[in-house]
Amino acid sequence: MVAALSAWPWGNLGNLKYLLYVPLAAQVLYSRVNEEENPRATLCLHILVISALRGLVHVLFSSFSNMLFLTRTRRIDQQGVDFNQIDHEWHWDNFILLQAIIASVACYMTPFLNSLPLWNPRGFIALIVLHVTISEPLYYIVHRCFHGYSPLFTHYHSFHHSSPVPHPMTAGNATFLEHIVLCIIIGAPLLGSCLLGVGSTSSIYGYVVMFDFLRCMGHCNAEIISHNVFKTFPFLRYLLYTPTYHNLHRRDMGTNFCLFMPLFDALGNTLNPDSWELHRKLSSAENGRVADFVFLAHVVDVSSAMHSPFVFRSFGSMPYAFRIFLLPMWPVTFLVMLAMWAWSKVFLVSFYNLRDKLCQTWIVPRFGFQYFLPFATQGINNKIEEAILRADRIGVKVISLAALNKNEALNGGGTLFVNKHPNLRVRVVHGNTLTAAVILNEIPKDVKEVFLTGATSKLGRAIALYLCRRRVRVLMLTLSTERFQKIQKEAAVEDQNYLVQVTKYQAAQHCKTWIVGKWMTPREQRWAPPGAHFHQFVVPPVIRFRKNCSYGDLAAMRLPVDVQGLGTCEYTMERGVVHACHAGGVVHMLEGWDHHEVGAIDVDRIDLVWESALRLGFTSLSSSPLS
Repeated sequence: MVAALSAWPWGNLGNLKYLLYVPLAAQVLYSRVNEEENPRATLCLHILVISALRGLVHVLFSSFSNMLFLTRTRRIDQQGVDFNQIDHEWHWDNFILLQAIIASVACYMTPFLNSLPLWNPRGFIALIVLHVTISEPLYYIVHRCFHGYSPLFTHYHSFHHSSPVPHPMTAGNATFLEHIVLCIIIGAPLLGSCLLGVGSTSSIYGYVVMFDFLRCMGHCNAEIISHNVFKTFPFLRYLLYTPTYHNLHRRDMGTNFCLFMPLFDALGNTLNPDSWELHRKLSSAENGRVADFVFLAHVVDVSSAMHSPFVFRSFGSMPYAFRIFLLPMWPVTFLVMLAMWAWSKVFLVSFYNLRDKLCQTWIVPRFGFQYFLPFATQGINNKIEEAILRADRIGVKVISLAALNKNEALNGGGTLFVNKHPNLRVRVVHGNTLTAAVILNEIPKDVKEVFLTGATSKLGRAIALYLCRRRVRVLMLTLSTERFQKIQKEAAVEDQNYLVQVTKYQAAQHCKTWIVGKWMTPREQRWAPPGAHFHQFVVPPVIRFRKNCSYGDLAAMRLPVDVQGLGTCEYTMERGVVHACHAGGVVHMLEGWDHHEVGAIDVDRIDLVWESALRLGFTSLSSSPLS
């Protein structure tokens, strides 16, 4: 049974809860339309603005916390925030709505709030005094009670502590009862300063925003306050907590109870003795760890760039799809793209742990269209080469090239770098062997004929050679007879007749299995017969134009169930699913294979890599077994 006041009154409304802001907005709109001087409407506007600012503070701190290229070596808890925690904290902003409702009621009940001046310096002094003498000790006492009295912790405060990794969104993720108490704690100085006659609009804004700023800072899981500050001014360590300080409370819940001032823990004899030394260590950026595996990806387009976890955590935790609310951010993202083109280096964007192996995703700061600009190819290769050399220098075991980073025309599927640097310790892989295995696994065993576009690419070649061994007739779409014959000669003499060159899409008008390795227009798709299925290994995927046909997703595999700290979706992939070339790199790392996987795909290894992936716990999104 749910404990009283543990659930939120609007908990079942989902995102419809935001409709509760409508009366405030309606009051403001009514006043503006009728051009009335209504003090209550002005207060409603202030409440809405403050609520927006509070949300912005949390979102910005969330972005900072997820900017791993800035915080990686200063992270306190090395685990990542996984999908379960993100879902658990999905409605972290309930407290903002609650306090907006309480503030609106207070404005209607206390007419003197309608005439607050814009500025009064004495109000800030009063707020500081009231905060130190009321809010800090009250929070400390209440917080100790929530931990010390078992029913309070079990039914209420454990909800907040159930988030394993601190995050700015964790700060507001608590039960209804706890936030009612927090309303009193944050409201006492505000109401007190107004009752003393020194309150002002600016002091209310400043106090509320700073309150949330410090709460987010304490939960951001990255030490941002230099130890030198406390070394120079030792007394400050008792006046301002740090992310490390609060993180210790989550590890040892019998210590570090304070709101923002460790002074009260010192007075209550609950100050963790490791607080200062751990802070010194983390603030000096000594907490980094070398990755075992790196997936070197790139940005697809301007819209998908906003799918990064450091833009919107919740959006990044879902498969990418275009959202209307992203349109206003498009111009800013476009400018960021130009800045990245001019100045940015390869950077870390996400990570997860698998069997005590750290797996990271690095991003080459280039967008998909830039890979097709002749004057940009050298610069892109330079970025990829720098990433490989950096991985080699720091001790990464395997680096896997994603999508266009291994384009044949760009660098020969990674061959360029391996030949240029023959003494690399890091293994460079394109992961296409597993990609081919996944695509082949999707094809039913009883298929006797397929139509293959992108037929002379690395993947197209491997798929064609593998299928002809299975006595499957492969219609290879290519205008180059020379390239077709070169692939055909690789097949056994008895299998060569199963490879057939075609030059037009019309040749496949009776074939119901299409393997798409080159982007197709809707016009070209029309040649497929009704009931045809499109298997794909083309980026971006083709438009799903035909209603009477079915479309497969890009080749992908689901990560093993023991993956930890995964909270980001890889482009359009479902949660926990990665592109097959990503999975291929992880398999390469876990198996400890010592060779580079670059250039042409070794068809003889397709079955071996597939079996290794399944044995390691990767699962296919298709139920059809590879034969």
